[in-house]
Amino acid sequence: FSQATTAPPKKKPDPVTSETVVIWGLRLWQVVGIFALFVLSIIITLCCIFKCRIPRTRKEIEARYAQRKAAKNYADKLDTVPPLEELTDIPG
Repeated sequence: FSQATTAPPKKKPDPVTSETVVIWGLRLWQVVGIFALFVLSIIITLCCIFKCRIPRTRKEIEARYAQRKAAKNYADKLDTVPPLEELTDIPG
């Protein structure tokens, strides 16, 4: 059995809205915006450092493939070139 009291009922907490003050006097939408800018700046910085870029067209994809293939062929041919000492006669 619950006992009846004359105390007023407990007040419900205010609902959380975008205008609710969260920390340091900043409202919820401001905190979310600052956090989103922080995450976006990290993503942009990482993409600039590692130069990751999604190719946009088929032509760009094919050009990148041809460039990689040519670089591999060049590196393979460079490995077959004898050292400079074997190619030239040193007088004396």
